[in-house]
Amino acid sequence: MLDGIKNIIFDFGGVLYNIRYENVPEAFEKFGVPELKNLYSKTSQTDFINLFEEGKISARQFIDEIHKLSPIPLTDQQIIDAWNAILVGFPKERANLLRALKNNYHLFLFSNTNQLNYDEFYAEMKKNLGYDLFSEMFDGAYFSQNLHIRKPHPEGFKYIIDKHHLNPSETLFIDDSPQHIEGAKKCGLKTHHLKDNETVEQLFSFVKY
Repeated sequence: MLDGIKNIIFDFGGVLYNIRYENVPEAFEKFGVPELKNLYSKTSQTDFINLFEEGKISARQFIDEIHKLSPIPLTDQQIIDAWNAILVGFPKERANLLRALKNNYHLFLFSNTNQLNYDEFYAEMKKNLGYDLFSEMFDGAYFSQNLHIRKPHPEGFKYIIDKHHLNPSETLFIDDSPQHIEGAKKCGLKTHHLKDNETVEQLFSFVKY
């Protein structure tokens, strides 16, 4: 898998950071908003969520859209907490894996996320690790709400390839969503689809750290 590979682009949620998509619609359903299960999943989501992940609407606008869906009055904080329920946590040993990989590969990150989730996991990880993982471990870390491009659109991958002068045939992209893998392939990247029963530690079981 790594023959001829010099660069690795990681997805974040579902690959490095543990998440559970089902937590979000389940949390909203407890609040009396069952519609989210039809609007948000690992493979697809509604337009206003896409726009939020692309940084094209603000957190305030996103929260207001959720208010419109709710048949009962929710507080902003209830909405934020339910939305952030997707975040399970970052195993500290994965930082050690990244540090070991960094000795032999150029590491990059490309994540579809949004400002509410980002603010939550960034603060949590900075507190638990004691440093900024994204600047410490990666040659470049790119988030959809800042790049204004979501996977699987090839333009996002092309931006990273061009900015860092990467040879796609020497670059491996790892993601847990099959549609994102297809977007990466369109740019000539080598890919690995991390299955539901597979962890990144298993994928790099040969690495000593």
